[in-house]
Amino acid sequence: MPFIHSRARTPGRTSRALGPCRHGLISSSLACAALAAHAEAQEDWNVHAQLTYVSQRKDAVASPYSGLNSLRAGPESSYSLTATAALGLRLGPSTELYVNPEVAQGKPISGLLGLAGFSNGELAKTSGTNPKLYRARLFARHTVDLGGDTVDLPSGANQLAGRTTSDRLVLTAGALSVLDIFDTNSLAHDPRMQFMNWALMTHAAYDYPADSRGYTYGVAAEFITDAWALRAGRFSVPLQPNQLQLDSHLLRHYGDQVELSRDYSIADQAGTARLLVYRVKAAMADYADALAASTGEPSLDVPARRVRSKSGAGVSIEHRVSSQVALFLRALQADGKTETYAFTEADRSFSIGAQWDMSAWGRPHDSTGFGWALNGLSAAHREFLRRGGTTFFLGDGTLRYRGEQDLEWYYRSELSKGFYLTADVQQVHSPGYNADRGPARFYALRLHWEQ
Repeated sequence: MPFIHSRARTPGRTSRALGPCRHGLISSSLACAALAAHAEAQEDWNVHAQLTYVSQRKDAVASPYSGLNSLRAGPESSYSLTATAALGLRLGPSTELYVNPEVAQGKPISGLLGLAGFSNGELAKTSGTNPKLYRARLFARHTVDLGGDTVDLPSGANQLAGRTTSDRLVLTAGALSVLDIFDTNSLAHDPRMQFMNWALMTHAAYDYPADSRGYTYGVAAEFITDAWALRAGRFSVPLQPNQLQLDSHLLRHYGDQVELSRDYSIADQAGTARLLVYRVKAAMADYADALAASTGEPSLDVPARRVRSKSGAGVSIEHRVSSQVALFLRALQADGKTETYAFTEADRSFSIGAQWDMSAWGRPHDSTGFGWALNGLSAAHREFLRRGGTTFFLGDGTLRYRGEQDLEWYYRSELSKGFYLTADVQQVHSPGYNADRGPARFYALRLHWEQ
């Protein structure tokens, strides 16, 4: 399965480089001045890098019974390590090429089973305790300036410093993460710097196209103005649910995304609202068909998978309420008919949270956040699990259904320039949607370096 490699400075979205300063989502004038200073000179190439290590443990979980794909009852420890290089090259005045080699290793809690809101967004990219080197991204970006104000773009990972205009068309093609472009909520998006729980990094019910590390390939177009943006893209889906190999037949099997976003201001406080619609077409199992074909424990393999579509729609809002505090909200509803194909097991999801920067306490580069997510399943999905069915992530043998609730708090402190230490606590109620089990508690320390 997938989760992503995303960052606070979203990779494929040059449009937002100074947007948070312009719209007030970054409160520190020193930080904005630094961004502007870095953006003055046009870069022909750049090199950036990151390293993230997460150590996490889970307490024992109340568990009167368990199944093949349950969160384990006993205490567990886990870790993840990822290292990424971001290399950028300007091919022409408006065209850039980026490549990200990445190394990952780790040990997941419970084999990455038994939850919808998994506790570490970095673990999907790891494939064992031996380091694996792979190509995470390889994509080209072309920008067509359409007029308006001049916008300075600072140097960053997957972004060359330069200038563009507030009205522009941005075309992206190649290998990347869908979450580089879509649902880029600046408060709850980056497991290396912000919330780590999957249900707080994007919509839990957003079954976006990705391989088991969270990457895919495809094409996207972004029409951006000073306040509005319209984005659309088509991306490759896995050949099999939550597997590494991608399907190359983009005309037959694919994931389409469309997002409309609007920057706004209320009482001089800035915000952004996004409306997202997605559709996946692939060979998938249908829960109702699987239930009808079995009188005992149903299976997603019976009857055979066939080409179907699944869709969903959601909203995402981030809003600053003061110079130090910003809030976010996400909600998404998917149709819930077919199996989870590329993200996690949720057919509807809702999350809210807040982020504070610590400027008032003399720590302008520190921040803390609190988030709460509620995930749910369709009637057919929960009946499949109640009758003993096993899905890619879930299977307690039976199910007393209740929506899974994920709570998370973190405090991130900058130890030195570009080097951060984060303390993180999570509590999951009804893990795997089972009211008979849990709660599950997780404690983590995260070290992150970037330059």
